[in-house]
Amino acid sequence: VQLQASGGGLVQAGGSLRLSCATSGRTFDMGAMGWFREVPGKEREVVAVHNWWRGTITVYYADSVKGRFTISRDNAKSTVWLQMNILKPEDTAVYYCAARMGSGSSPQISRYEYAYWGQGTQVTVSS
Repeated sequence: VQLQASGGGLVQAGGSLRLSCATSGRTFDMGAMGWFREVPGKEREVVAVHNWWRGTITVYYADSVKGRFTISRDNAKSTVWLQMNILKPEDTAVYYCAARMGSGSSPQISRYEYAYWGQGTQVTVSS
């Protein structure tokens, strides 16, 4: 399984960006897919997770992005997007998409739950 992230860039505060993550390889039983972000000197943190389990979809958002970011995924479960609106300078980070086979009734929000990672895409928000 390979993940390819794209869509990062430089934007002014208040602006928007849309990240995409396409998967290839074995995707038919991909359970959870999510976005994480990392800044130097800090732990990689969860941003949003799209969880697909037994036909039920649940999503999770970190408190810091609720109401501003939206995660979505296609029916084939092979591509996940992150729409980021009202961006703030503190959203500046390298964003990583992640995926895991299988899932559970609740979204997995720990980075250690994910076996597959994209290469990261830089998002920079200027003030």
